[in-house]
Amino acid sequence: MSLLEIENLSLAIGDTPILKGIELSVAPGEVMGLVGESGSGKSMTALTLMQLLPHAARATGRVTFDGIDILAASEDQMCALRGDDIGMVFQEPMTALNPVKTIGEQVAEGIRWHTKASRTEAEDRARKMLDRVGLPEAKFPLARYPHELSGGQRQRVVIAIACALKPKLLIADEPTTALDVVLQAQILDLLRDLVAENHMGLLLISHDLAVVTDMADRITVLRHGEVMEAGDTARTLSAQLHPYTRQLAQASMHVPARPKVHAAGSAKPLLEVEGVTRDYPGRRTALFKRPAPIRAVDGVSLALAPGQSVALVGRSGCGKSTLARMILALDRPTSGAIRFRGETITGKSEAELKPARRDMQVVFQDPYGSFDPRQKVAKLVAEPLHVLEKKPTPAERREMVAHALHEVGLDHRDVDKYPHEFSGGQRQRLSIARAIITRPKLVVADEPVSALDVSIRAQILDLFAELNQKLGIAYLFITHDLTVARAITDEVLVMHDGKIVERGKTGNVLDHPQSEAAKALVAAAPDLHRAIARRMQGQG
Repeated sequence: MSLLEIENLSLAIGDTPILKGIELSVAPGEVMGLVGESGSGKSMTALTLMQLLPHAARATGRVTFDGIDILAASEDQMCALRGDDIGMVFQEPMTALNPVKTIGEQVAEGIRWHTKASRTEAEDRARKMLDRVGLPEAKFPLARYPHELSGGQRQRVVIAIACALKPKLLIADEPTTALDVVLQAQILDLLRDLVAENHMGLLLISHDLAVVTDMADRITVLRHGEVMEAGDTARTLSAQLHPYTRQLAQASMHVPARPKVHAAGSAKPLLEVEGVTRDYPGRRTALFKRPAPIRAVDGVSLALAPGQSVALVGRSGCGKSTLARMILALDRPTSGAIRFRGETITGKSEAELKPARRDMQVVFQDPYGSFDPRQKVAKLVAEPLHVLEKKPTPAERREMVAHALHEVGLDHRDVDKYPHEFSGGQRQRLSIARAIITRPKLVVADEPVSALDVSIRAQILDLFAELNQKLGIAYLFITHDLTVARAITDEVLVMHDGKIVERGKTGNVLDHPQSEAAKALVAAAPDLHRAIARRMQGQG
């Protein structure tokens, strides 16, 4: 008997149809994979199951969970179900967490609400759950706040909250998007264990076909709110009978043309980082004892030539994003020097940095957190234009924004929308459009395609390669996705515990890793071909 049964589910917001006759079921102890492009209706299906829809939404059909009619359930009934019987991991951890509450409070909150446990008991259970998702007490005390964690660490907190009460059904909406490949493998193992131990149903929403193939017993493929194909995971993805399923599989393994390095060997570096360190104050453990500083970046040196593409890879929390902030002059190093176009940018004022900012842009890891939710796309994407020497006219600005949106696969009519009107993947495309609108010389891309579905990911990688060849833009890709590094970069730097532990040509490092950190990343990287082969072998 199914734990969750969805029959002929349709959903509309106003006059806009979102879901059209969805059929789906999840049995106890089963993993159902829900895949499709950004905007296909995956997350809206999940929100319908949780009854977290906007007021203008109207759902028809039948959704039954453990004998309860979800669409007819009252808000009190849903409050009793949410978090206890149905857990959910949301796509964007920073927006799912309360910034003014500690991680311990947030994990313990649901435990106290549903079980009436004492504060001490709830905190003890919260600590154990955080340990299980890779946030041990020694490094991550309960008193930490979300802003003190990296993107991957915040996602682990969200998973801990969702799994703390051992729900009957867990809805995981892109649960490993922000995680490095080693931690992703650990989290997927944890989810497998929870499914087996608690006989829990798992609805896994993901654009990563390799992850879904490894995890899911059955798969449902969505497009434009309709089911294109459904069935056993291995047979569906190996046979690829539906053209759309075949398109997704091909896109997930897409490798763009290798970007050409524009700079000759004697060219002056565009970016130079020499012996950079960054220390943060440690937590005080005794009243009169000065806390030891925490070193996030430890003596890092690197150089980028004009037009060169370099990947900075490493596990979550190794210091990649901290280094990126210092390169962008958003944070100051404790020691060392950073030069851009031959000029030192360390310690300069905002006015002095303005010429450098014309040729330097960034794509942040969290697209929603990098936008002002009160502003429309027309203003958000045009934001970097204020650093240009010649200010464009209003008509020119609008034309430049429309062109940038077209380059990243969005419609020019999107200029009058707000960020919340887009899916997670579409918001990431907006952040890329904002980064390339000024045609910079350097783009620092912090996980630029982690939130994108496979089809758009392939388009964006092609776009990065095209801009590299056409305009000579240099890239520093900060990523945990080794397929991105292999596809788009000339060299790879492997970072571990704040240090560069290995560097070299992309193929050499990824095919023949020497350091333990690089070996662990390569071994854990998901691969669709290998995942399908393992599934077929397991069934045989």
